[in-house]
Amino acid sequence: MFLAQYPEPIASGAGQRLGAPETLGISTLDPGHRPPAMPPGRQVTIRVRMLDDTEELFDISQKASGKVLFDLVCSHMNLIEGDYFGLEFQNHQKMVVWLDHIKPIIKQLRRPKHTILRFSVKFFPPDHAQLLEELTRYLFALQIKQDLSGGRLTCNDSSAALMVSHIIQSEIGDFEESQCRSHLLNNNYIPDQMPLIDKIMEFHSKNIGHTPAESDYQLLEVARRLEMYGIRLHPAKDREGTRLSLAVAHTGVLVFQGHTKINAFNWAKVRKLSFKRKRFLIKLRPDLNSSYQDTLEFLMASRDCCKVFWKICVEYHAFFRLFEEPKPKPKPVLFSRGSSFRFSGRTQKQVIDYVRESEFKKIPFERWRPPEGTRAARRCLVTQWRTSPPPQYLEISFPSAASSWMRTPMRKNHRPLVMRREDRYTAVNPHGSTLRVVPNSPHLSGLSHGMVNGQKSLELCSHSPDGRQPSPLTSPLLNDACSIRTDDEDDVRRKRFPTDRAYFIAKELLTTERTYVKDLEVITSFQSAVGQDEATPDSLKTTIFSTFEPLHKFHTGFLREVEQRLALWEGRSNAHIKGDYQRIGDVMLKNLQDLKPLTTNLHKQSEVLVELEKACRLSRRLEGLCRDFELQKVCYIPFNVFILRPLHRLIHYKQILERLCKHYPATHVDFRDSRAALADVSEVVDQLQGSIIKMENFQKLLELKKDLIGVDNLVVPGREFIRLGCLSKLSGKGLQQRMFFLFNDVILYTSRGMTATNQFKVHGQLPLQGMTIRESEDEWGVPHAFTLVGQQQSVVVAASSLTEMEKWMEDIKVAIEMAKTSNGPSSDLLTSNMTDNSKSQHVFSAESEDDTTASHASTERPAPHRGNTMVHVCWHRNTSVSMVDFSIAVENQLSGNLLRKFKNSNGWQKLWVVFTNFSLFFYKSHQDDYPLASLPLLGYSVTIPSESENIHKDYVFKLHFKSHVYYFRSESEYTFERWMEVIRSATVPSSRSRVLNSKESHPH
Repeated sequence: MFLAQYPEPIASGAGQRLGAPETLGISTLDPGHRPPAMPPGRQVTIRVRMLDDTEELFDISQKASGKVLFDLVCSHMNLIEGDYFGLEFQNHQKMVVWLDHIKPIIKQLRRPKHTILRFSVKFFPPDHAQLLEELTRYLFALQIKQDLSGGRLTCNDSSAALMVSHIIQSEIGDFEESQCRSHLLNNNYIPDQMPLIDKIMEFHSKNIGHTPAESDYQLLEVARRLEMYGIRLHPAKDREGTRLSLAVAHTGVLVFQGHTKINAFNWAKVRKLSFKRKRFLIKLRPDLNSSYQDTLEFLMASRDCCKVFWKICVEYHAFFRLFEEPKPKPKPVLFSRGSSFRFSGRTQKQVIDYVRESEFKKIPFERWRPPEGTRAARRCLVTQWRTSPPPQYLEISFPSAASSWMRTPMRKNHRPLVMRREDRYTAVNPHGSTLRVVPNSPHLSGLSHGMVNGQKSLELCSHSPDGRQPSPLTSPLLNDACSIRTDDEDDVRRKRFPTDRAYFIAKELLTTERTYVKDLEVITSFQSAVGQDEATPDSLKTTIFSTFEPLHKFHTGFLREVEQRLALWEGRSNAHIKGDYQRIGDVMLKNLQDLKPLTTNLHKQSEVLVELEKACRLSRRLEGLCRDFELQKVCYIPFNVFILRPLHRLIHYKQILERLCKHYPATHVDFRDSRAALADVSEVVDQLQGSIIKMENFQKLLELKKDLIGVDNLVVPGREFIRLGCLSKLSGKGLQQRMFFLFNDVILYTSRGMTATNQFKVHGQLPLQGMTIRESEDEWGVPHAFTLVGQQQSVVVAASSLTEMEKWMEDIKVAIEMAKTSNGPSSDLLTSNMTDNSKSQHVFSAESEDDTTASHASTERPAPHRGNTMVHVCWHRNTSVSMVDFSIAVENQLSGNLLRKFKNSNGWQKLWVVFTNFSLFFYKSHQDDYPLASLPLLGYSVTIPSESENIHKDYVFKLHFKSHVYYFRSESEYTFERWMEVIRSATVPSSRSRVLNSKESHPH
């Protein structure tokens, strides 16, 4: 038994994330607040039974409110999303009730020493994807397991067997017939299990490779579709005396006869809920089309039964329907009328917003341990994002077969649900030594980093336990191999170099050319890795080789010349005649003229993309080879983007030469060569302009095809991508986060499942032909809402902000006009088994997502997929980007050395930084083949530090997103302006009209 005392105040020093408000990670408290102070009075020991059937003891003052006890329980488990749970107990009338958060405990528990409170799920959301933390989903899975074994969650045999298969996959691991049969004979998961053992084993054999986290997710996926999911029946009778049961869910009040739902009253239809003595009353809104009376009456066993059910109805309505906690009613002066009970706590929307906006650390929790000797007993620890302070230090190492990934001191025969915050976690690497990592250090060892698409991710211990890649939204913390320079050394070094603006323009040419040559090497690596395989057609090999080999050879030579010229310009050689070498236009003119014969290679970019797509479509082996290559470290962005790099590089040359010509006076020695080079490159860019636009759209369609599940014929002639991003779709289940994709003929809406593929599942399509759009914030009472009215269905969606709503509405209106005047592609995109069955549905009806069999239809392990694409970033940041934004991002690419500093660190860290694809990629030096870390910039703001931040250096800019703050220092005024310019292009997405005007004035 574990005796949990009230937590002592934590010192504000070690173990707390930088700049964070002091917090214990308690879900029911507002950010930055501690639990309420423990009131004085006699202490009483409260026994709480957890969902894994362990019991914990908590010492608490008798005068403390129920909220204080509940906060202690959540703090003990490091539970952030605690608002979905509650503590229930049997009162003196033998009725099971929920602990009231507002009333003192002494008024609720008459004999606290002899009362056991059960920690249980109180609010069951319609979609478990709304549960953002793995620990929360694990607790829900334990609740489902209890409901199954207790007979409360009734279902057919097939669903029961499927759910049990996911439970035992989580507990004992992959299927082994003898072990699985023995486990099922010794453990009962459903009341009548014996006849279903063979069926359970059959389903279990199809779950091979699923991690415990994935098994939890699949279990909840099956359970949430059942009629009795989350249902707690309250016996009642109707006016005729027929025995019924009442229940409450996120949608409203339900009526059951036995275990069959016979009626439902949606919250939108209910005007008032009340009770009078034994009668429970539901007052409905007037409806001419309804045969119901205004007021429905149900008879319950007692007034207390009515009051218990009425209270849970009030709480369910507030939790799922309100945006914020209702304010308490003012106390009456003389007489009180009715109950003063109100919902206390955060609503579901507040919980989701809080978890998304908070920073997280990974703190392990322990799953239920199967009997000793099973393989699953060796994989009990799972890591999870957390807001609570980490230990003062973590000791982390490589996992080995001989030892578990992390170990913790634990008492014998005790299996707590979670690890305590005070424990220290150690591990031994294969060589027997330990590695200590200090949290918040700006120089973490590389061993503590997971890999995102082959890159070191940017949080401590960022490997996801279920094998999926971690979120791409982490903060950059690089290893200590990155050099640290003192300020004095930097100032001395800066004084040695030229200060002319033309020099820094030439240096930009050098730094970006280095990155470009590295990108060409990625394509040659692809040719070596994939081209040797028999599955690669000879025509594709020939096309890639003949297109990129000459370009790589040419640009390698060009880079060498630029490096030599800059060395002379900087005075790092024996040249004494400075004037002849302080220019770059002559080098560019000579090489651009040499590049002209290779223009035919630039026209072949489209041919390479088409050939590669066609070959992958015909050969699954080649498709797998390409996917595996794209997951390697060197391929830090989608591979198709590399293929278009030669076209984009010409645009960069043009921009650099334009800046040079603008800077030089007409009499400058380098002006004539620079202007001639600009004329040459402009001519080539003008010739390729149409091809560039088409290829960018084609490349984006190919990229989106990999991100989506359940869509056919996405890449067809005539289809144009316009915008992608997050919107909340209003349905019978409330507001649900969905990813929307806008094309010139159709809108797709999707959701992101927690699968190993990291892909988005398509739920429906909205053809643009005949569609209208209108603002509907006042109509539905939802901020930034608008309605898409199609020929067959209407959908209400809400944007995250007014700006987002305006961008979506502007682009959709343009797309609708395009659809009217064009004979675009067929809008039938969904695969046959994913066809939208709800085309005639009302906007509030549930989406058609019935794919229960999909989770066990195939025994093959899903292929891994990139988890850091722009689609995923938009999903996590709740924003959107358009094709116009992608086009601007292509023009704004930059590379170079920057000094980086964290908010509370002292030293500046020198990094090689590449900006492309809306992200910063960090390298130790420009010679590295792959980035150490990356930082997606969507949602960030770029500003200049204020005086109060004490950054007393020149050319410093600040990146800020919520509580993430980074400072970057450039070497000159020119480079400072350029970094600010390109980063703003990613952090401030453009409107369609602005960029169309920009493209007209700057054709390329």
